[in-house]
Amino acid sequence: MQDNVVISVIDTKKNKLKRNIIAELYRAESRTIAQLANTLHSSVPSITALIEELNVSKWVRGIGTGTAQFGRKPSLFALNPNCYVTIVVDVNVHDTKLMVFNLKNQVVHRMDLNLRLGESLQLIDNLREPLEQLADYVRQEDRVVVGIGATMPGLVNPMLSLNHTYPELSLPGQSLSLLIASLFDAPIYFINDTKATILGEHHFGLAQGKKHVLSINIDWGIGLGVIINGEILQGMAGFAGELGHIQMKTDGELCFCGKVGCLETLASASALIRRAKAGLTQGRVSLLAEEGPENVTIEMIIAKANVGDAFCIDLLSDVGNELGRGLATAVHLFNPELIIVNGVLARAAKAITRPIEQALDKYCLLNYRDNLTIELSELGEMAKLYGTQAYVLQNLLEYEQIP
Repeated sequence: MQDNVVISVIDTKKNKLKRNIIAELYRAESRTIAQLANTLHSSVPSITALIEELNVSKWVRGIGTGTAQFGRKPSLFALNPNCYVTIVVDVNVHDTKLMVFNLKNQVVHRMDLNLRLGESLQLIDNLREPLEQLADYVRQEDRVVVGIGATMPGLVNPMLSLNHTYPELSLPGQSLSLLIASLFDAPIYFINDTKATILGEHHFGLAQGKKHVLSINIDWGIGLGVIINGEILQGMAGFAGELGHIQMKTDGELCFCGKVGCLETLASASALIRRAKAGLTQGRVSLLAEEGPENVTIEMIIAKANVGDAFCIDLLSDVGNELGRGLATAVHLFNPELIIVNGVLARAAKAITRPIEQALDKYCLLNYRDNLTIELSELGEMAKLYGTQAYVLQNLLEYEQIP
């Protein structure tokens, strides 16, 4: 009995070290055995033995040699991109994307679907066939799915795999979790889209190496990702960062959430479209009138603003000012060094960041603006997708056994 306990402890430590090796290779892309031993505080013989096991199980492969000041060049190892994959299911209010990522964070297969949140109670039924096609693709390519990440807007509880804002995803007997589980023999992890976005920025974007960062996701809603002391803030149930639902006007419009005057009613992409249509209907002069109020899109507003349309410039300025006013509260709460702007309205570039900066200057205490920078995401929509992939691997390497 005692021998079995000792063996179990040894296996547990060994598996943990394997997970740490995979995590380090995911973070750093390639490492020598000596570098891994130094980083993971282990011995060279232990790392060598585990690298051999991970090579046999197709998690790791040799990719040549590194540099050496003296003597023989050391062998370099990296994650093997040819065997294990993760799947990202991105469901949002304008479309759905299904992606297959390899362990080098490369998209090896992508499906873009005309399926939207909130439009149909048949969303799960409509997702079945595309997911079955994805499962067939993975089998034909002889890949092994090790985890699935589902990202979406709303109040997502990652512990319970529930979206309280869009309950059609979790109907009894017909949920997204059940559908995915019926097709793939792998764990499923749910994450809010804004949390996924800042996780992507944290691992691969502008937030790398930074300790205190806000990421404002200006899409059809508004979300706030928060990094404090280098850690992403989740909150007790995963709800932290719902900036879009702080009240900005006590006599404002009714929000989707049932409250009145939320920031989302003033400064989201949806609010911008409503303002544009209302202005055109009231006779505002604009190049948008050529398209007709019913045909106005975010892309049109940004394009017309870029060629000097005063109405569109005013619309973006008003939205940016409201965003900055809301963000001022978050700046006072979290004292960030960087604010990253992401989402569909980030395409407006300076037309949206300039009024945000001006509002922060107006509404923030002076010292909070010291050394605070505002930048447009360099990753765009991929921040969310990379972040979901990273979230899947983070959970796999923390909680699951590695073969």
